[in-house]
Amino acid sequence: MVINDPIADMLTRIRNGQVARHDAVTMPASNTKKAIAKILLNEGYVKAVDFIDDGLQGEIKITLKYLNGKQTPVIAGLKRISKPGLRVYARSEELPKVLGGLGIAIISTSKGLMTDKEARKAAIGGEVLAYIW
Repeated sequence: MVINDPIADMLTRIRNGQVARHDAVTMPASNTKKAIAKILLNEGYVKAVDFIDDGLQGEIKITLKYLNGKQTPVIAGLKRISKPGLRVYARSEELPKVLGGLGIAIISTSKGLMTDKEARKAAIGGEVLAYIW
Protein backbone atom coordinates (compact mmCIF):
# COMPACT_ATOMS: atom_id res chain seq x y z
CA MET A 1 0.00 0.00 0.00
CA VAL A 2 1.51 3.30 -1.12
CA ILE A 3 0.40 6.48 0.61
CA ASN A 4 1.46 9.69 -1.09
CA ASP A 5 0.20 12.00 1.63
CA PRO A 6 1.18 10.79 5.13
CA ILE A 7 -0.44 13.79 6.88
CA ALA A 8 -3.81 13.15 5.21
CA ASP A 9 -3.43 9.48 6.17
CA MET A 10 -2.82 10.48 9.81
CA LEU A 11 -5.90 12.74 9.89
CA THR A 12 -8.02 10.02 8.26
CA ARG A 13 -6.88 7.42 10.83
CA ILE A 14 -7.86 9.78 13.67
CA ARG A 15 -11.23 10.56 12.01
CA ASN A 16 -11.98 6.86 11.38
CA GLY A 17 -10.90 5.89 14.91
CA GLN A 18 -13.33 8.39 16.40
CA VAL A 19 -16.22 7.28 14.17
CA ALA A 20 -15.58 3.66 15.25
CA ARG A 21 -15.25 4.83 18.91
CA HIS A 22 -11.75 3.35 19.30
CA ASP A 23 -9.71 4.21 22.39
CA ALA A 24 -6.51 4.77 20.40
CA VAL A 25 -5.13 4.77 16.85
CA THR A 26 -1.60 3.88 15.72
CA MET A 27 0.28 4.95 12.63
CA PRO A 28 3.83 4.89 11.25
CA ALA A 29 5.94 7.67 12.78
CA SER A 30 7.62 10.64 11.13
CA ASN A 31 8.91 13.90 12.57
CA THR A 32 6.03 15.85 11.01
CA LYS A 33 3.42 13.46 12.42
CA LYS A 34 5.09 13.62 15.85
CA ALA A 35 4.90 17.43 15.76
CA ILE A 36 1.21 17.34 14.73
CA ALA A 37 0.46 14.81 17.50
CA LYS A 38 2.20 17.07 20.08
CA ILE A 39 0.12 20.06 18.92
CA LEU A 40 -3.09 17.99 19.25
CA LEU A 41 -2.04 16.98 22.78
CA ASN A 42 -1.05 20.53 23.84
CA GLU A 43 -4.33 21.96 22.50
CA GLY A 44 -6.36 19.33 24.39
CA TYR A 45 -7.79 17.48 21.38
CA VAL A 46 -6.35 14.07 22.36
CA LYS A 47 -5.78 12.34 25.72
CA ALA A 48 -2.24 11.03 25.20
CA VAL A 49 0.48 10.56 22.58
CA ASP A 50 3.01 7.72 22.82
CA PHE A 51 5.98 7.11 20.56
CA ILE A 52 6.71 3.40 20.12
CA ASP A 53 10.28 2.65 19.03
CA ASP A 54 10.38 -0.63 17.11
CA GLY A 55 13.97 -0.24 15.92
CA LEU A 56 12.78 0.79 12.46
CA GLN A 57 10.54 3.75 11.63
CA GLY A 58 8.62 3.59 14.90
CA GLU A 59 4.94 4.16 15.56
CA ILE A 60 2.79 6.87 17.07
CA LYS A 61 -0.09 5.82 19.32
CA ILE A 62 -2.68 8.54 19.83
CA THR A 63 -5.20 7.98 22.64
CA LEU A 64 -8.44 9.64 21.55
CA LYS A 65 -10.52 11.87 23.81
CA TYR A 66 -14.32 11.78 24.13
CA LEU A 67 -16.94 13.80 26.01
CA ASN A 68 -19.92 12.25 27.90
CA GLY A 69 -18.26 8.86 28.33
CA LYS A 70 -17.79 7.76 24.72
CA GLN A 71 -20.64 9.76 23.20
CA THR A 72 -18.99 12.73 21.50
CA PRO A 73 -15.44 12.94 20.10
CA VAL A 74 -13.55 16.08 21.21
CA ILE A 75 -12.38 16.62 17.61
CA ALA A 76 -15.48 17.64 15.63
CA GLY A 77 -13.59 17.92 12.35
CA LEU A 78 -10.20 17.52 10.67
CA LYS A 79 -9.48 18.94 7.24
CA ARG A 80 -6.30 18.72 5.16
CA ILE A 81 -5.71 22.09 3.50
CA SER A 82 -2.34 22.01 1.74
CA LYS A 83 -2.10 18.87 -0.39
CA PRO A 84 0.85 17.49 -2.36
CA GLY A 85 -0.83 18.57 -5.61
CA LEU A 86 -1.84 22.02 -4.34
CA ARG A 87 0.25 23.67 -1.66
CA VAL A 88 -1.39 26.46 0.34
CA TYR A 89 0.79 29.14 1.93
CA ALA A 90 -0.15 32.15 4.06
CA ARG A 91 1.79 35.17 5.26
CA SER A 92 1.66 35.99 8.98
CA GLU A 93 -1.02 38.65 8.51
CA GLU A 94 -3.11 36.31 6.31
CA LEU A 95 -3.16 33.27 8.62
CA PRO A 96 -6.64 31.69 8.74
CA LYS A 97 -8.86 31.66 11.83
CA VAL A 98 -10.71 28.34 12.10
CA LEU A 99 -14.33 28.80 13.25
CA GLY A 100 -13.56 32.36 14.35
CA GLY A 101 -10.71 31.20 16.59
CA LEU A 102 -12.50 28.21 18.17
CA GLY A 103 -10.50 25.70 16.10
CA ILE A 104 -6.81 25.63 15.18
CA ALA A 105 -4.89 25.69 11.93
CA ILE A 106 -1.60 23.77 11.91
CA ILE A 107 1.06 25.82 10.13
CA SER A 108 4.44 24.53 8.93
CA THR A 109 6.86 27.43 9.43
CA SER A 110 10.60 27.90 9.23
CA LYS A 111 10.62 27.51 13.04
CA GLY A 112 8.76 24.16 12.94
CA LEU A 113 5.10 23.21 13.14
CA MET A 114 2.84 25.44 15.25
CA THR A 115 -0.75 26.58 15.60
CA ASP A 116 -2.07 29.65 13.81
CA LYS A 117 -2.13 31.55 17.14
CA GLU A 118 1.56 30.81 17.83
CA ALA A 119 2.53 31.73 14.26
CA ARG A 120 0.58 35.00 14.50
CA LYS A 121 2.33 35.82 17.78
CA ALA A 122 5.76 35.05 16.26
CA ALA A 123 4.76 37.03 13.10
CA ILE A 124 5.75 34.24 10.71
CA GLY A 125 3.76 32.62 7.94
CA GLY A 126 4.11 29.23 6.29
CA GLU A 127 2.29 26.30 4.75
CA VAL A 128 -1.24 25.74 6.07
CA LEU A 129 -1.29 21.97 6.69
CA ALA A 130 -4.66 21.32 8.34
CA TYR A 131 -7.67 22.71 10.19
CA ILE A 132 -8.86 21.05 13.41
CA TRP A 133 -12.01 22.00 15.28
